[in-house]
Amino acid sequence: MFSFFKKSPDTPKIVDFSFIGTDIHSHLIPGIDDGCSSIEHSITCIQKLKELGFSKIITTPHIMAEVYPNTPEIINEGLIRLKAALVEAGIDIEIEVGAEYKIDEQFSTLLANDNLLTFGDKYLLVEFSFVAAPINLETIIFNLRTKGYRPIIAHPERYLYLSENLAKFEELKALGCHLQLNLMSLVNQYGPKANEIANKLLDMNLYEFMGTDLHRPDDVRILNKLLQSKSILSKLSKLRHLNEKV
Repeated sequence: MFSFFKKSPDTPKIVDFSFIGTDIHSHLIPGIDDGCSSIEHSITCIQKLKELGFSKIITTPHIMAEVYPNTPEIINEGLIRLKAALVEAGIDIEIEVGAEYKIDEQFSTLLANDNLLTFGDKYLLVEFSFVAAPINLETIIFNLRTKGYRPIIAHPERYLYLSENLAKFEELKALGCHLQLNLMSLVNQYGPKANEIANKLLDMNLYEFMGTDLHRPDDVRILNKLLQSKSILSKLSKLRHLNEKV
């Protein structure tokens, strides 16, 4: 018997992170922050990211006053060494650098001097303290936008002090910020509360970027764990993200 109803096509099975394209958050320049401690670890991480389906990496070392006082020069020198090691290892993948800027007492000076490391169309990855939001946050965002920067707030789901009022995240977007999800938040890497907030922000369609925040080879097993969850991957695949535009 013939059916007059067309069979809906099967949803393509997601087997890796190729639907994301570019990983915009990681710590793969060796020896300059709390990320990879050696060039060997960096090479391992990059090879694993490629195997996980990423076609491009924008790695983002910390810049924090007094803790990781990195500069664009230090980071770019590290990139040159890392690229040479990748060629020697026979690993072919596009890799660039940005930075993850802590909004601290030094940040306003860096902004005033326009000495900031961006990627894509002047995107700038920033993070807050995990204890409290910067006192003058709105002013800083205004100054960033005035200078043409496009701030991306790293892992907002980890700022638990904002979780009681999710409208705060909508306000940040209204000010011109983008929100970046840490993929490992979805498998409890940072605790159940961060997981809960991440899922709520996903349901609210507030994320525009995703990143691994990969620090070391051991983190790869957590990303592999994420690939085992069909429900999470289905939700992520429907996100209208901007990763492929950088």
